[in-house]
Amino acid sequence: MAGRFDNQVAFVTGGSRGIGKGIVERFADEGARVAIIDVNEEALSETKHELEGKGVEVFTQVANVIEFDEVKAAMAEAHERFGSIDILVNNAGVIRDNMLFKMTDSDWETVMDVHLKGSFNAARAAQTYMVENKYGRIINISSTSALGNRGQANYATAKAGLQGFTKTLAIELGKFGITVNAVAPGFIETEMTKETAARIGISFEDLVKASVDKIPAGRSGKPEDIANAVAFYADERSSFVNGQVLYVAGGPKD
Repeated sequence: MAGRFDNQVAFVTGGSRGIGKGIVERFADEGARVAIIDVNEEALSETKHELEGKGVEVFTQVANVIEFDEVKAAMAEAHERFGSIDILVNNAGVIRDNMLFKMTDSDWETVMDVHLKGSFNAARAAQTYMVENKYGRIINISSTSALGNRGQANYATAKAGLQGFTKTLAIELGKFGITVNAVAPGFIETEMTKETAARIGISFEDLVKASVDKIPAGRSGKPEDIANAVAFYADERSSFVNGQVLYVAGGPKD
């Protein structure tokens, strides 16, 4: 049975764990060849091994999204191997949570660099191939934190910035057959949310319960919930959906 993304190549940043890995697995399950860059060499190797064990064509490269030359080189190698770059998912992210009066320059700059500069670098590299091919799908991973979240002045600002980046690229690239959209996850059970629990000094189970109590859908999110939304945007049939932000949070967000 033909897959939705047969003969397409999906390039995912930060794709070896959590939401990124869920997105990679969705594309692979639906026929795409996948390219993943990440700074976590061990997790990257494990994910590559898992995917190849399922017969998936996968390219992996240790690369830091804040370094344009590394991103450009990895994308060029993926393009040479697979023949195209059809889908880009800007997923790589970090947290350096703290209240404003405790937040350091490094806390601020690291989050800005990874989320904003990283997405800029990957989109700038990918659009070269997509414009030439007159087709592309760029999906940026934002967050409900873009609406404001205590202890996340840096992260909230970066994720809000990604929404402006998304809408601007949609305007610039639409005429080339390229759509640019964003998914804004709510509470998703990942390694990152486990780090949040540790930071605030509670068990992960207690953090999940406290979060679920506020979610109208009555459950926490999983990486596959975000992968579903990303796959919708990446679908060739979604060509008239452009410059949108979809909140995937189990309930309405303003």
